[in-house]
Amino acid sequence: METEQTLAPRRVPEKIDAFLTVLTERPISLYAAAVLRIGYGLLYLVFLLREFPHRDEIWGPGSPWTPELARQLFDQTGWLSILTLSDSRPYFETCYALALVTSALFMLGWRTRAVSVLFAVVVASFHARAIFMTDGGDNLILLMAVYLVLTACGRRWSLDARRTRLQGSMGKAASSSSAPDVDGLRHQLGSSRRTLTAVLHNCGMFVIAAQVCFLYGSAGLYKVQGGSWGNGTALHYVLNLDLFRPWPELSLMADGHDMLIAVACYLTVLLQVAFPFVLFGRLKYPVLTMLLGMHLGIAVLMGLPLFSGAMIIADAVFLPDRFYRSLGRLWQRVGRWTHARETGAPSRGEKALVPPQSAPASQGSSAG
Repeated sequence: METEQTLAPRRVPEKIDAFLTVLTERPISLYAAAVLRIGYGLLYLVFLLREFPHRDEIWGPGSPWTPELARQLFDQTGWLSILTLSDSRPYFETCYALALVTSALFMLGWRTRAVSVLFAVVVASFHARAIFMTDGGDNLILLMAVYLVLTACGRRWSLDARRTRLQGSMGKAASSSSAPDVDGLRHQLGSSRRTLTAVLHNCGMFVIAAQVCFLYGSAGLYKVQGGSWGNGTALHYVLNLDLFRPWPELSLMADGHDMLIAVACYLTVLLQVAFPFVLFGRLKYPVLTMLLGMHLGIAVLMGLPLFSGAMIIADAVFLPDRFYRSLGRLWQRVGRWTHARETGAPSRGEKALVPPQSAPASQGSSAG
């Protein structure tokens, strides 16, 4: 009879084989990748639209940080930007329009493989062109844009996914009429492509999750070293910085609750330090909810919507696909209920409560 000690060495290779199977055969967290694609594409599109009146002062030829100064910095840092290839205004306006279109197409998931590369180039170019005029949010967007190039973020909730569903039956009909040798070669190429896609996607999602854990963990450990976070007064000083007070009255009102400020300081440090260790099980749901509230507070009280939006979207990588599928089913129910209310027709749930109509009297008499 095998004991626990003899079974333990066998379980290790089995776990390794299971891990390699998942890594190479099945892309994980496809819905989370779609949320990241939609979120960052929409966030950057809104960002470019918001800064549209100030585009020339930030990235254009009229910026105090001229294209020539940017190129001198690139010689030292190794950065590149398509915005510095020409100093003409028509060229800059064309690049800005293409950046808007690229962000919209990336959000919609149209030809995602190619557009994701263009989106990463756009984000990197705009980030490098005005590297001294940012608030930290675009740093994370840049990292995520590069990571998402590796993922299959267009498999769900995208125009690519819709086109694949529509072309599914046509592809089956075409494959059934082809030669056996062609089918075999096509099957081998398709299998190799699926394996490579799964490996790149899973590695990309792992890097994204690790990046978010590193951000929270390092931020929490950095706060622990400061005395103001230890005595619960850090947020008091933050709320009194004129540079980060879009609504001074609201900041003063929040600063008037000393106990609440101290609790928020300690809770912020605790959540950030413990974040990498609470990602398993149901404990992550309340943690992510509290982090959502923290980032919304940063966006409102400190006027950093780009940074807060980037962090909120990044947190979505830790929600499983079953969570997003349940949201999709809930959205469909709400849509059916809204359609039923507008048209006056009973919804699916209401149809079960309607009694069947009785047979006409003439039918009943004839049957007798």
